Amino acid sequence: MARIVLISLSFLFVTLVIAVPVAAVFHRAFSEGVSTYVANILDEETLLAIRLTVLTALIVLPLNVIFGVAAAWLIARYRFFGRRALLIIIEAPFAISPIVAGLCFLLVYGAYGPVGGALSPYGVQLMFNLTGIVLVSLFVTCPFVVRELLPVLMVTGEDEEKAAITLGANGWHLFRFVILPNISWALVYGVVLTAARAMGEFGAVSVVAGSIRGETMTLPLQIELLYNDYNATGAFAAATVLTALALLTLVLRGILNRFGPKKGHV
Repeated sequence: MARIVLISLSFLFVTLVIAVPVAAVFHRAFSEGVSTYVANILDEETLLAIRLTVLTALIVLPLNVIFGVAAAWLIARYRFFGRRALLIIIEAPFAISPIVAGLCFLLVYGAYGPVGGALSPYGVQLMFNLTGIVLVSLFVTCPFVVRELLPVLMVTGEDEEKAAITLGANGWHLFRFVILPNISWALVYGVVLTAARAMGEFGAVSVVAGSIRGETMTLPLQIELLYNDYNATGAFAAATVLTALALLTLVLRGILNRFGPKKGHV
């Protein structure tokens, strides 16, 4: 009996909190017909928002992968002063509100901040453009690759790496033939999570983007703009794109869980 009750409560909770809202997004988006939905998706500003969102993710992903692999390997393989502090700093975005993070970036890198003010005379503006969006997106996505790789590197690969170094392997061969095979699945997990967060981030981006129509409006900001402009159908149509991306992330995660390694990943 207890098992049936728990299962029922779980399905009820998931239905009310997840399934019904997701279904409502698609229902509202198509409420005025497929032609209206397509017209809203093909709206110039919405297409530009989708383009900016994808471009941001494409820039953030490789930078996160490079940093995440290097930081995770450093923390897993070496003991040094400040190691714990480095790990805490990397995980700070999990604890800091994205809006607060956006304000901090604005204060430091804005035109009146120490960094932005120093660059301003040279015509360099870091906020209210793609650069600012990328910077805050890097901040909020920073921990994902590290958190996925670190548990794997802590329990696997060290003996193989030492053996490869003893046999004369250089840095590239060590990474390509020893480290990468051990972390490949965890790295894919991190990439999927990073991409999803980079494309869906709203709080930090809303502070530093400037909300310039057709220029610095990412898809989440475009959805808010359309809704505030009383274009609810257009807002929900744009929201289906983000919802589809989120569902795709869940599908990819499920595939990785199904076919990925059963050991060595936490």
